[in-house]
Amino acid sequence: MTPIRVVVADDQTAVREGLVVLLDLVDDIAVVGAAADGDEALRLVAEHVPDVVLMDLRMPHTNGVTATERIRTDHPHTQVVVLTTYAEDADILAALRAGALGYLTKDAGRVQIAQAVRAAASGQSVLDAQVRQRLLEAASGTVAAPERLPDNLTAREVEVLQLIAGGLSNREIARRLFVSEATVKSHINRLFAKTGVRDRAQAVQYAYRHGLGES
Repeated sequence: MTPIRVVVADDQTAVREGLVVLLDLVDDIAVVGAAADGDEALRLVAEHVPDVVLMDLRMPHTNGVTATERIRTDHPHTQVVVLTTYAEDADILAALRAGALGYLTKDAGRVQIAQAVRAAASGQSVLDAQVRQRLLEAASGTVAAPERLPDNLTAREVEVLQLIAGGLSNREIARRLFVSEATVKSHINRLFAKTGVRDRAQAVQYAYRHGLGES
């Protein structure tokens, strides 16, 4: 089996080296580069074209959000998982809007980080519990007025989209909205068709790109 190729980007030497050692213990993951700032991360991605970048946010020179946006633009097959000390709303939203597919805080363990890398490599989003709660709180805010909604989405479709962005499953969305799972699936199918997204990971990115994931 071909290992998942990963670049680690973190300006703290101990953290960066620790992540490299940690990931080297995982059989299906291979670290192909380690960067101390955003500029070096961009160079390593261009050189190695990894499957996944583990990205810190607050780094010198080019920060993690800007580096994420450039990576997703220039190397769309490389996914980004944010791994940072911070779980503040502004940081989470900025990273998701830049194209990050996962967001973990640095208290995540080896198993959780490895799972996030595997998920990102297969195009799936992973958010840790603290981040998920922040997004749930944001998703419970007021939906924008219908005339401001993109792609002819209805207010109910946006509500479902916000709950997807908050990390809820179809069953959880059904319970939250007091409807059946079949109804939720119908809403999801329609909003996917209208927005052109193919899966929940793309739906999360769409929500935050259009400012629909926050109150």
